[in-house]
Amino acid sequence: MLGRCISAEWMKLRYSHIWAILVALPVISVLIGCANFYMNQGVLTKEWYSLWSQVGLFYGEFFLPILIAICCAYIWRLEHLNKNWNMILAAPVPSAGIFLAKWIVVGVLLILVQAFFVLLYFIGGKTLGLNAGLPQELPGWLLRGWTAGLTISSVQLARSMRIRSFAVPVGMGLCAIFIGLGMYVARLGLFFPHSLLTVGMGVLSQTGLSCGENPVFWLMNILYIGVINTGAIWRMRKHDRVA
Repeated sequence: MLGRCISAEWMKLRYSHIWAILVALPVISVLIGCANFYMNQGVLTKEWYSLWSQVGLFYGEFFLPILIAICCAYIWRLEHLNKNWNMILAAPVPSAGIFLAKWIVVGVLLILVQAFFVLLYFIGGKTLGLNAGLPQELPGWLLRGWTAGLTISSVQLARSMRIRSFAVPVGMGLCAIFIGLGMYVARLGLFFPHSLLTVGMGVLSQTGLSCGENPVFWLMNILYIGVINTGAIWRMRKHDRVA
């Protein structure tokens, strides 16, 4: 049943314009980051690490959370139109299957975006003449960034499920970016979804996580995903929707 729900979600996205956003935002991030790196090479002397600090800042701190918020709002959009909630809730499909299918599809989209971003990062570095090897931490940054992205996806899907407006959940996600930045500055980055992305991708500090921080990072992501997904599915089962 879950497989059928996932297939249905892919059919909805097949001819949508969401793909343009998935391509555009990583491209913009890398272009801005590479331009900053090029203009400040006298200060940014650590080659690939310095380039990551520039492209990763715009991508991981701003554009990726916005992209996730847009994807989550879009993936619920059809359900909020033309009284489709009545049809979905009357169908012989479990609430868990509906929500988890959307979450899994967003997760797959994030994998594609992460892969596209690191390709752009590599091309940008070579274009700028970087000859050293890529950072050994790069796979960890990408994996932790994807995991934190799944956590943010849970938050945004739960919001977009409850709020009919497309723009309001995206705006709330934008506000959460600045809250997360404040949490990171206050050294509480491991306890808020958006700052987990900042910490995981090393966008503000490329030193990596310590032995004590690493298990906390994974534990907080698991807790957020488990609690939020469970709560959203429970709400779908127990509360009537206003179609």
